[in-house]
Amino acid sequence: MTSNKSELLDALRIDRTAEPRRRWPLWTIMAVGLVLAAAAAVIAWSELSDRPLLVRVAVAHALPGGPAAGAALLDATGYVVARRQATVGPKIAGKLRDVLVEEGMRVEAGQVIAHLDDSNALAALQQAKATLEQAETAAANARPSFERSRVELSKGLISAESADNTKTTFDQARTAVTVARAGLAVAQQNEADTVVTAPFAGVVTVKAAQAGEIVSPLSAGAGFTRTGVATIVDMDSLEVEIDVSENFINRVRADQRCTVTLNAYGDWQAPGHVITVIPTADRSKATIKVRVGFDAKDPRILPEMGARVAFLADGNDGQATAPRGVTVPPEAVAASGEQGTLFVVQDNRVERRAVKLGTRTAEGQIVLSGLANGEPVAVSGLDKLTDSARVRIEP
Repeated sequence: MTSNKSELLDALRIDRTAEPRRRWPLWTIMAVGLVLAAAAAVIAWSELSDRPLLVRVAVAHALPGGPAAGAALLDATGYVVARRQATVGPKIAGKLRDVLVEEGMRVEAGQVIAHLDDSNALAALQQAKATLEQAETAAANARPSFERSRVELSKGLISAESADNTKTTFDQARTAVTVARAGLAVAQQNEADTVVTAPFAGVVTVKAAQAGEIVSPLSAGAGFTRTGVATIVDMDSLEVEIDVSENFINRVRADQRCTVTLNAYGDWQAPGHVITVIPTADRSKATIKVRVGFDAKDPRILPEMGARVAFLADGNDGQATAPRGVTVPPEAVAASGEQGTLFVVQDNRVERRAVKLGTRTAEGQIVLSGLANGEPVAVSGLDKLTDSARVRIEP
């Protein structure tokens, strides 16, 4: 019985000499966790990257070999400008007494639009008139003496020296009259210069000064002196100025027909014509300025409006021919000057392709090389596409 209890106690006794269980270091556990997380990320990325992207597709269309009459050869943008406009101000410096115009008012040539304070000019005018009267009186008084001396000299009653003195006095009096008349003319002109008039018929677009302000032909007074009273625009002189790339300037010529579409009225096309092609280029922009006139005036046309001009073919114009190539929607191309990139869709995958670009017309973006007629291109999600990416075409 006692031996059985001893064996039982020996079995329950803990062996302190046994080797302790090994534990993994913390850095090893962290390294294993990072490896597993990276493997999971790679697997997830592979699954996501291979998931097809939903895109819209358009088909490239071939361009005709030459333009039909009325077809657009080139589109360009610009702004409506007034060929004839002026900021009207006085010829002399002074304080404005009143301003008789407001923005939007139509004025005629020679119409008074403002007055300067003319108190000083009126005083000078009165002084000039008095000086002239005095000179004319002196000349009138000297004339009888001069006439009498001539008679007396002929009779030998006076010496030649005395006659010369009388003539000198009379000549001086007449000269004083001439000087006084010139002074009166200057004073009258100074008085007239206090009245500001419109140089031509037009519409007031800017009222630049108010009554009581100082105006001067020259800027002075640290910016507190106005240099003009109002800006007048001749609405009959409105035209469009555009910059055309020198690569396509051969499609534009004087008197060429075109249509002008204002940004404010996108559904209205105004007929126009090319006034002239300015014979010089802007080297910084590689463009040439073209002036386009309107065939008919319209009150909707206002200065500084944005406009798009489509230059039209005459049909029998052998010089202006449409570029060969294909057209695609503008949103299908990432353009950089004359070069661009687009994504061609083939077998539910896209191919990134570099192309040479032409101009942008009403039909779309012209691609001169790098794309064939009938090839489908992606027109949405270009920022998410990569070469050989899987895609799914929107129905």
